[in-house]
Amino acid sequence: MSSSTAPTARRQRLGAELRKLRERAGITATEAAKLLGGNQARISNIEAGRYGVSAERVRTLSCHYDCSDHELVNALAAMTGDRKRGWWEEYREILSTGLLDLAELEHHGTALRTSHTAGLPGLLQTTDHAREVFRQVVPALPPPEIEHRLSFRIKRQSVIFRNNPTPYSAVIHEAALHMGFGGPAVAKQQLVHLLTTSERERVTIRVIPFKAGGYPGAGQPIYYVHGSVPQLDTVQLDQAHGIVLLDADAQLRKYRQVLARLESLALDVAESRNLIHAITQNL
Repeated sequence: MSSSTAPTARRQRLGAELRKLRERAGITATEAAKLLGGNQARISNIEAGRYGVSAERVRTLSCHYDCSDHELVNALAAMTGDRKRGWWEEYREILSTGLLDLAELEHHGTALRTSHTAGLPGLLQTTDHAREVFRQVVPALPPPEIEHRLSFRIKRQSVIFRNNPTPYSAVIHEAALHMGFGGPAVAKQQLVHLLTTSERERVTIRVIPFKAGGYPGAGQPIYYVHGSVPQLDTVQLDQAHGIVLLDADAQLRKYRQVLARLESLALDVAESRNLIHAITQNL
């Protein structure tokens, strides 16, 4: 069993799911440790993501916890097998842990859904647009950090531009298309990029027009990452103090409903392209 001073979000999620199974079974950490032939500290470290755990032990614990959901058990066991360091690890001493967790989450996601009102999704931004967005951060970022964040964002986009891309669906409010970061030239290039990207395999971009009226969610960007089973879905929200990841059942249910409502307000794909094209022609 390996230890880690900087547990990844994936390892922490695995530990959290094992804790949920244990608590549902009414078994204490001390009792679970005895079942594994260890001590309570070992179980606590596994559940906190400080220690890795083998697929065999995951299956053993799941059996002791009387978990009959074989798809979930298989999904949890699969989370133990990725020993390779992801590309995001090269940024570990440079960018916040939250950003690294987001890249790892996207890498392992089976589908990605997002909604944006006042800005454009990071995975759809051009280099020039993204640079202007980072220049607006308060307090101002030093130039080297802007470039680090920029390169990180562009690398994240590989999930929708690689071979066998992850299915990606974005709902964007018309307001975000008029923000004009970087001036007319940069803004036009960005909108053209949206049109081009919308034609890619497994990418769906839809627009909520001004005429749709009110909408839920108070305009907060929502990023919903589907896991290999529904229990492993995650919602990512941007907060003033950084990235927040949510995975409680009630939270997932709430944001699925919000996204469904927003998607119901959006134009279809063809109408959305027409609207983006019309805005582009006016720049």
